[in-house]
Amino acid sequence: MWAWLPSNVITVLQDEGNTLFKAGDMKGAACCYSKAIKLSDCKAERAVLYRNRSACYLKLEEYTKAEADASKALDTDPGDVKARFRRAQACQKLGQLNQAFEDSQKCAQLEPKNRAFQDLLRELGAQIQQKAKQMNSTDARVQQMFSLLLDASATDSDRQKAAQNLVVLSREDAGAEQIFRNDGVKLIQRLLESKLEDILLSALRTLVGLCTGHQSRVSRLRQLCGVMGTGASAVSLAACHLLQVMFEALTQDMRKDFRGKDEAMLAEPSRELRSMLRHLLDMLPATAVSGPGRDSAINLLVKQVPRKCQKNPDNSVTLWVIDQGLKQILEVAGTVPELDHGPALTENTNMSCSVLLSKLYDDLKSDKERENFSKLCEDYVQQHFNRPDVESKLRAIQSASTLLQGPSDTGNQALEVPGMMDAVIALCASKDVSHQQVAVEALIHASGKAKRASFITPNGVALLKDLYKNSENDRIRVRALVGLCKLGSAGGTDFSMKQFAEGSTVKLAKQCRKWLCNDALPATSRRWSVEGLAYLTFDADVKEDLVGDRNALRAMFELAKSEDKTVLFAVGSTLVNCTNSYDVEKPDPQMLELAKYAKQHVPEEHPKDEASYVEKRLGKLLEAGVVSALVCMVRHESPALTESCREAFLALVDRQQDRGAVVAQGGGKALIPLASDNTVVGKVKSAQALAKITITSNPEIAFPGERIYEVVRPLISLLSLECTLLQNFEALMALTNLAGISERLRSKMIQEKAVPKMEGYMFEEHELVRAAATECMCNMVLSTEVQQLYLATGNDRLKLLVLYSGEEDERLRRAAAGTLAMLTAEQPELCARVPATTTHWLEILQALLLSEVGDLRHRGVVIARNLMTAERSLAETLMESEALEILSVLAKGGGTPDPIAKTAQSCLDKAIEYGIIQSSGEAGAARIVEE
Repeated sequence: MWAWLPSNVITVLQDEGNTLFKAGDMKGAACCYSKAIKLSDCKAERAVLYRNRSACYLKLEEYTKAEADASKALDTDPGDVKARFRRAQACQKLGQLNQAFEDSQKCAQLEPKNRAFQDLLRELGAQIQQKAKQMNSTDARVQQMFSLLLDASATDSDRQKAAQNLVVLSREDAGAEQIFRNDGVKLIQRLLESKLEDILLSALRTLVGLCTGHQSRVSRLRQLCGVMGTGASAVSLAACHLLQVMFEALTQDMRKDFRGKDEAMLAEPSRELRSMLRHLLDMLPATAVSGPGRDSAINLLVKQVPRKCQKNPDNSVTLWVIDQGLKQILEVAGTVPELDHGPALTENTNMSCSVLLSKLYDDLKSDKERENFSKLCEDYVQQHFNRPDVESKLRAIQSASTLLQGPSDTGNQALEVPGMMDAVIALCASKDVSHQQVAVEALIHASGKAKRASFITPNGVALLKDLYKNSENDRIRVRALVGLCKLGSAGGTDFSMKQFAEGSTVKLAKQCRKWLCNDALPATSRRWSVEGLAYLTFDADVKEDLVGDRNALRAMFELAKSEDKTVLFAVGSTLVNCTNSYDVEKPDPQMLELAKYAKQHVPEEHPKDEASYVEKRLGKLLEAGVVSALVCMVRHESPALTESCREAFLALVDRQQDRGAVVAQGGGKALIPLASDNTVVGKVKSAQALAKITITSNPEIAFPGERIYEVVRPLISLLSLECTLLQNFEALMALTNLAGISERLRSKMIQEKAVPKMEGYMFEEHELVRAAATECMCNMVLSTEVQQLYLATGNDRLKLLVLYSGEEDERLRRAAAGTLAMLTAEQPELCARVPATTTHWLEILQALLLSEVGDLRHRGVVIARNLMTAERSLAETLMESEALEILSVLAKGGGTPDPIAKTAQSCLDKAIEYGIIQSSGEAGAARIVEE
């Protein structure tokens, strides 16, 4: 008896989808059609639903899905002209011009008089001819470049020019296609064997153009690994960039439903992806690979292996890398550079290994996976430590030291290998400086962990003091100093937890500053002094002394601008401490009282960590040039850096009066990459810093040129339920400023789907957020595309504006009335709909006209003029109400040029023109014409 129910439900869903489509809600309509498709068993019914959903995807610019749905509809009914036309439109956008032309041709044959079909057919014909012409021209140029490159008699300069021209051609779709079809990949691979750096770079850059967005063109990696391992840093970086592009081409369909430029997709991109990862892992311990090349391989693994989003449950690639490559990573991590054999390292390699190990560990989902990771690391360390030779023991200690800087829990577990700590203490007294250095560094990294510090504080302080006072080697002395700094800061920001005597940390910091400012010392030794300050600046007395030492600050900033990436994290951490931009959880007052009652330790804040002190420190840092240092640090793109930088940047832009200085020193531009390539929290905080700058500074100055368009997406990302209301509010304020600049910026915001989010916040309960969203919409309605949303039938957008124009909140009224004034001016058709929005519309308008706030009165008279100009009947309604008397009074003005009086008079003049009222001769006076 319920046999009719599914069909009825499908009809209801289809009708609802149609209504939402007409109202402009494409996502909602597509959702309804999708539900109906799942319920329907009728092929003909499903074909119509697929066709309808294809129209939604076209509007949403999801052309791959639009083409797929239209094809499914045509599989059932090849004569469905609407589905065929939609497939033609989708194929055109996807660049599949031949298929699009064939479909539009059939549409025109079925309905010869349909103008839309004829227009599309002509447009496609012109595009195909243009493409053919371009392909022929490009083919000739490609052949010419190939001939020069293959000509043994050609000069090196001619061949270099030809190689550079190939780079330019590869960046165009037509050029890349011709290079690929003419077997250009083999030629480019031959160029990779060239000894000329310029030709090598050109070959790599050409491959970037070929591989961008094309899975089917991604070639084998083995040769590229060899190139990336070369000693030339420019070539190594270019090869690394190419591999990054190849990874992105292989993984983009794993992130979303993607076809893009490719028509021939790889059957199993994951197989090719794992092959590339295998080559990278094999490259890590290879002695033939250069230090910069090895760093590039590690950084590629950092970027590609962990999940981009923790909500994605699949971490199979991480597990595969741990299973297949953890040993290779630990081999690099355990390498002691001072020993004669082993792979070549740079100053950054050890830090990069720590970051990679940490990323792999953090990407694990369960205790079982983490236990397995720690067990593998512990087995590797124990295997080397149990060998009788000193070099193996040093490798074990170095591996544990690297783990302590990354996944510290695993590092602590490695240190618990029997005899490990005894060996570290013994080697600290070694006469071999390289052995002594490895042991002291392990002791330092162990000191930073509370679990180890409790053991080292009573046992290692005397040893470190002795090393600092008596060692004749500066490398050992500065490392011992850092160890003491770490032990002295074990209490963190807790003022009551002091490991050393009062004033000891200040003395240690003073010594660190001396090392830092001593230009005669090598940069590596000075770098370690910043490491010490990064720990000591937990103490507010140390912060105050540091920011007051202009020379020390400048020396630290100069180190931050150098090529040594190992110093970046220490500088970032020091700045975070000095600006108090670290996260501090405030204890619940009731729990605090309970803790005091139970005589438990309660953390105490240093008096110099109060807001007034922090503000002064921020000012001193800005005067010393901290922003320019942060800008340089961001450019280094160190994976260990971004979190520190974003915290420091957010602190610097927190005070409105400081934002001008931040912008002047280039801080606005530097925040953009932090908002797009960062941790989830990092993206949010960087976007919030961008919002703060955009609110109080001229966006065209803060983000000059094309950069202003890059700010839009991070700001829109703050319009999320996962963000705080303050972040929502600041984003809306910033977007309001951008929307008022140009139509191109408004188009960018529409393209990034900002309008539906703004509309959602127009219903927010918090009055400031609600008003800010309405203000943003007030600027957005300058765009014709947004105006069309209000013109669409079956929605309450106009009603909301009318109702908000009568709210008590002055800011909301001003924004809503302003939006209504602009809409009724730009789209007179909306004027006739105003009376249907609410029976109180006339009262709301009169309240605006009578408002004591000049802005509201002005908006009111503009709306009245728009309504009266649009339709005579609306003018009659207004003149028959109290509006006539109000407008007459307003028209008299105050004797000086008054836009309100002028607009009010224009309303009366329009009524006189209609013959609704007559002028009595006195300025502003009028009376109704009696019929």
